Amino acid sequence: MGAFTIGEAARVSGVKVPTIRYYESIGLLPSPPRTEGGRRAYGDADLSRLAFIRHARELGFEIEAIRALLQLQDEPAQSCAAADAIARHRLEEVERRIASLTALKVELERMVEGCSHGRVDRCRVIETLADHSRCGHDHGGNESAVPRN
Repeated sequence: MGAFTIGEAARVSGVKVPTIRYYESIGLLPSPPRTEGGRRAYGDADLSRLAFIRHARELGFEIEAIRALLQLQDEPAQSCAAADAIARHRLEEVERRIASLTALKVELERMVEGCSHGRVDRCRVIETLADHSRCGHDHGGNESAVPRN
């Protein structure tokens, strides 16, 4: 069983040092024991947990969902129904985002295709952005309806 410094844990796990500290502060990662010099000493189980968290974040799971999944992982004899429900909820979020992005793509294509490459006073892109009623994408004027990275 290895003992890794926070820098080594970051390098091996692919999780940045500040993020590891953050995960400790919110209880996703238990605080590791310290060396005589006061340095954190992470073990193999910590690295596995960091890899789990990193992968879950890459898949877009929110912190609270990851917390619930980690609790389930810590009690492996129970039913996986809760884990399935969490993953199903994430899948539904992804499907909603795909639908929204697809509608957004169609609207942008419509704007670009409608452009006559003439003057700005006849530009379809400018017209649509200036007058929401010309927009075929129903995002209700709510900026939060348009997904952002």
